[in-house]
Amino acid sequence: MQGAREQIKQAVLAWEGVTAHLHRFGGTEYRLGRREIGHIHGDYLVDIPFPKKVRDEIVAAGRAEPHHILPDSGWISFYLREPADVERAIDLFRQSFELAVKQRQNQE
Repeated sequence: MQGAREQIKQAVLAWEGVTAHLHRFGGTEYRLGRREIGHIHGDYLVDIPFPKKVRDEIVAAGRAEPHHILPDSGWISFYLREPADVERAIDLFRQSFELAVKQRQNQE
């Protein structure tokens, strides 16, 4: 999906407190503070961490697949195949961001 990475970057970096970093396995990682809310590999793959229960709900609803390398973890993988997938990926990032914000508020 050519241009997907840039569209996602613009959306995610617009959220308060989110920063972009190089991901250790390539691509761009997005964080809220020190917590990673997800990362993107090129214009084709997004990986996002969730609590296992949330991950199971997302997978069961057909919104993403279990992580391509760590299928039993809380991570999901989402492949960018068509233009509408960019918004779907942003929605998943947003869900991860909102969980991170909520967790941060509970720790204060």
